[in-house]
Amino acid sequence: MEIRNAVNAADSEAQYDEKAKRLLGNKIILAHILVKAVEEFRGMNPKDVVPYIEGDPFISVVPVEPGLTNVVEKQPDDRKLSVDSKLSGDSKLSDDSWKDGQRIVGLNTENTEINEGLIRFDIIFYVRMPSIGDSKGVLSQFIVNLEIQKDEPTSYHILNRAVFYVSRLISSQKERDFVKTNYNDIRRVYSIWVCLGMDENSMAHVHLVKDDMIGSYPWKGGLDLLNIVMIGIADELPEHDDQYELHRLLSALLSKEMAVDEKLGIIRDEYNIPVDDKLRKEVGEMCNLSQGIREKAELDREEKIILNMHKIGYTSEQIAEVVEKSVDEVEAVIRKREPALA
Repeated sequence: MEIRNAVNAADSEAQYDEKAKRLLGNKIILAHILVKAVEEFRGMNPKDVVPYIEGDPFISVVPVEPGLTNVVEKQPDDRKLSVDSKLSGDSKLSDDSWKDGQRIVGLNTENTEINEGLIRFDIIFYVRMPSIGDSKGVLSQFIVNLEIQKDEPTSYHILNRAVFYVSRLISSQKERDFVKTNYNDIRRVYSIWVCLGMDENSMAHVHLVKDDMIGSYPWKGGLDLLNIVMIGIADELPEHDDQYELHRLLSALLSKEMAVDEKLGIIRDEYNIPVDDKLRKEVGEMCNLSQGIREKAELDREEKIILNMHKIGYTSEQIAEVVEKSVDEVEAVIRKREPALA
């Protein structure tokens, strides 16, 4: 029974995590994040940012492991492009990306069931943005990875993991976004981490800087290629002001305590986000799962109290009075946890 309960609890948590990713994967929510986390979008209306998000975000399908982020696809001689290959944003790939006129490299989204144990990026999507000062109107393109953490890990430093993820997103571009030694074609990458349960609301941009040690030679290259944005979300819902606008939205969306109508009210009234049937369903499913998780945690706490009191010699009647349960309920818990006699 304990194993079954543990599995059920883990399954509920996994379902909640997946619902959270799906909810944040809505383009209008991603646009709100981009407006606060990415300099090029700063000050824009999130609704105006949505069109710059290309295609549908890839949610929990792209492996992190080296060698598995990309997939090579064979195409017929007419060189029709697949959906995955179009994720790179080009309707025509360089001839160097072909082998015998048939080679296409895209993000690997295949065999998610077969490779069930693989660690996957939470959310990945491509974004286009008009290049600053480009009179021809050529669009620049970068890759955004969004990761959601229920708390700050204790077994490793979260920033180290973020560095690994952003490095994978850079290195995996070879043969997909650039070929051979065309390193000037590397796409800029943003890895954005939303960490819940933090002591304070915070946001930090971690990126490359150049410190001249001898001389001041202007080395050519993009210091802006690698970007990590860490967003800390405290438990208490912040006030709605410009500084904590994104924190309030994320805190409301991911809260396990707030009711459905309360969440939808904030989304609709404060952020002018249309609440359609899809969004209402996603928020409702998350709230149902969080309610189940809370109830399970409360039952586990009560069972622990009952078993501890039983272990030190309290009678069933005394325990029932403390935990405000019937004697039959108390004894059922004790019988469930005690081994059966041979």
